[in-house]
Amino acid sequence: ASKRIIEIYHSVIPEVEIKKDGSPVTKADKEASKIITQILQETKIPITGEEKIKKDYEVRKKWKRNWCVDPLDGTKMFLKRNGEFAVNIALIEDNYPVFGVISSPEEEKILLGKKGHGVYLFSFKNVEDKSKWKKIEPKKERNHPLIIVCSWETKEIEDDFSQYLKDKYGDFKFVQKGSALKFFDLAEGKSDMYLRFLPTMEWDIAAGQIILEELGGKIVDFIDRKRLKYNKETFFNPPFIAYTKALCE
Repeated sequence: ASKRIIEIYHSVIPEVEIKKDGSPVTKADKEASKIITQILQETKIPITGEEKIKKDYEVRKKWKRNWCVDPLDGTKMFLKRNGEFAVNIALIEDNYPVFGVISSPEEEKILLGKKGHGVYLFSFKNVEDKSKWKKIEPKKERNHPLIIVCSWETKEIEDDFSQYLKDKYGDFKFVQKGSALKFFDLAEGKSDMYLRFLPTMEWDIAAGQIILEELGGKIVDFIDRKRLKYNKETFFNPPFIAYTKALCE
């Protein structure tokens, strides 16, 4: 799916459609969705996602497991041609992710995490050769100053929370980046925290959650600090804060 996205990215001027929710969709979104669906449907596990028809909650709440997929996370970044887009696939079990994979089509690398098995980073060319997969170990110390990765839409945070961060960690700086690529930065220790107050959907972060948790980090509701759940009645996530193991200790 990632390879097909890049073929389209580098070969054609994207034709854009606007969905009912006002978000854009391109040929790359649709073709990646088709490729992923063809593979995942062989598991007989139901699929929810950005480009899928959503089942009613009365049906979904009976599911023990489901796939949660965004075939092209960061369509706006794709259209801006800045390379900051991803493919996200997560397996949800009893409302929490147990497996997640995030692919960076532009950088040709994949981040993968599985409950109880850790997190691995590898390139497209080494997908079949697991001896070349790099197991990521949690970074023991945070960055100085603290680095907070956020979306391009995030311009500032509330003064009281900003003061809280300064009191607890001292100086901090923002790094803006599109899509789930933020989780590459968190996993590799390039950033310490990911703040999100604007709306996101389950398929935007489910894969990132299990990857971060396998590295000792957390993603929690910004208000009540509870672990985020999935396959909810609404697919919208609450405002959240994600942070690495170094900030948990």
